[in-house]
Amino acid sequence: MNPVTKEELIDFIYTEARLLDEGHYDDWLALWLPDGHYWMPLDHKQSDPHLVTSLLYEDMFMLKLRVERLNGARTFSQKPKSRCHHVIQRPFVDEMDHEAGRYVTNTSMHYVETRLDDQFLLALTATHELKHVEGQLRIANKRVDLLNSDAAFGNIQLLP
Repeated sequence: MNPVTKEELIDFIYTEARLLDEGHYDDWLALWLPDGHYWMPLDHKQSDPHLVTSLLYEDMFMLKLRVERLNGARTFSQKPKSRCHHVIQRPFVDEMDHEAGRYVTNTSMHYVETRLDDQFLLALTATHELKHVEGQLRIANKRVDLLNSDAAFGNIQLLP
């Protein structure tokens, strides 16, 4: 088995953003490991999602519920549906542990979410912990640090 390359890791991050932008939520969910977590800390210095409040901390059960709601025909709060657009810088590959099959990337991006006349922009850094499992890269954990995490936010419908 060939080790994962930096280019494959970078392509994976771009693919994830594209799946979200195009509304392919089931395909996006398939990128995750069953025990993965999506975390959006309330404070950029936060080191533990269990000891203090977070903006978002979702396990696979909650991510599946979110995707079911977004895909649902009877989700009236999503008529018309929210849309998003990720503008990402080239991801940095911070860790490559081929032996453990563990990789960490860091990506700065601007995220735009829109529905009807409402549109908002978030500047953020996403840290992906990826694992190479059965020949596939999968998301073990994703942390999204908002530049202005201490601001007041409305509902974030989709996922930066």
